[in-house]
Amino acid sequence: MSFSVVTYNVNSLRARLESLDLFLQEYSPDVVALQETKVMDDKFPLEWFEERGYQVAFKGEKSYNGVALISKFPIEDVRTGMDGWEIPGEARLIAGTIQGIRILNTYVPQGREVDTEPWIYKLGWLKHLKKYWQSYGKPDQPWIWLGDFNVAPGDFDVHSPQKLDGSVGFHPEERAILADLLKWGWVDIFRKYRTGQDEFTFWDYRGPNGFERNLGWRIDHIWATVPLANCSKDAFCAKAYRGLEKPSDHAPVLAIFDWPANGVERMPPLVDKLSKAPLPETQGILF
Repeated sequence: MSFSVVTYNVNSLRARLESLDLFLQEYSPDVVALQETKVMDDKFPLEWFEERGYQVAFKGEKSYNGVALISKFPIEDVRTGMDGWEIPGEARLIAGTIQGIRILNTYVPQGREVDTEPWIYKLGWLKHLKKYWQSYGKPDQPWIWLGDFNVAPGDFDVHSPQKLDGSVGFHPEERAILADLLKWGWVDIFRKYRTGQDEFTFWDYRGPNGFERNLGWRIDHIWATVPLANCSKDAFCAKAYRGLEKPSDHAPVLAIFDWPANGVERMPPLVDKLSKAPLPETQGILF
């Protein structure tokens, strides 16, 4: 049985419902992880998704951030935030168990500028993620981590690696942290199937004809633990959705798995074990 998972930074959900509707009709994914929904919980278009056969778990805030899980199946053991480590009220992480797979959806802080408080917060946020998933699971369990990581891992993942080296999103320090996180037991599902250059997921609005010239970055990712990666069948970016009228600056990324799979146990119910770490001295800043 095919099980399809999508990550899509919509950059304002209510502004992107038309293109999202087209996408859901074309691909009919089982799960969609949304980032930058930019909508308060009481304004979230819940009925819109329910009319299309999806269940939803979401966490939002006004004008910034916002994450959601959209699923054809029940979403169990929902958690939002990193158990108190992050800035209070910040909507950057939501996790749930769907069809026995633990799915972690993140909108990683962008970082703004190297050696600033937002940059330090970004690095700390990424490092703390490892403590988060170590507290809730093991690499031999079926996990998916997906979302806008705001980091391009390698030279193939940006349009001009020499020019951009050291920039936020392609800085050696954050790339090293991401590489260390990968070692926990993750597989980059997109790169398992797409190994070429110039395959991106994000094209900045601010660059003149940036999309047409393919001046992109690959910062939207779908990673899976090894047992689940072994069940994967394909992964790709639906680049055409960046070319629509009034698009997000990101395109959806899809991964397809053969699931349930023989020999791979489903996730058990969660046990809360995470010990809280102190916040960095950036409390109250929006990133």
